[in-house]
Amino acid sequence: QGQLVESGGGLVQPGGSLRLSCAASGFTFSLYTMNWIRQAPGKGLEWVSSISSGSGLTKYTDSVKGRFTISRDNAKKTLYLQMNGLKPEDTAVYYCAKNWGTSSETRGQGTQVTVSS
Repeated sequence: QGQLVESGGGLVQPGGSLRLSCAASGFTFSLYTMNWIRQAPGKGLEWVSSISSGSGLTKYTDSVKGRFTISRDNAKKTLYLQMNGLKPEDTAVYYCAKNWGTSSETRGQGTQVTVSS
């Protein structure tokens, strides 16, 4: 099933930016649609964004459209999430995942993003 390792989280002021990375190993990264999901304190998992294999079609949840950008580097087997205009409500643990929402889902350990002044 492979392994996913997220990095790049941290504490940032409202309006700031962060770039999350997700390093993949143990599977053919380029063949999979990849996702970012998040879990805010006391809440359930929320899908944030996805990028398809091949064409690289991207999708976003409404609350992050225009602020977040998902991308991938298949040569480096790395998924990215550029987050601009961060808001306190973006505070969450962010995970990357393949096969999101299926019985064969693989998810990383997560990286904490805290947006606070």
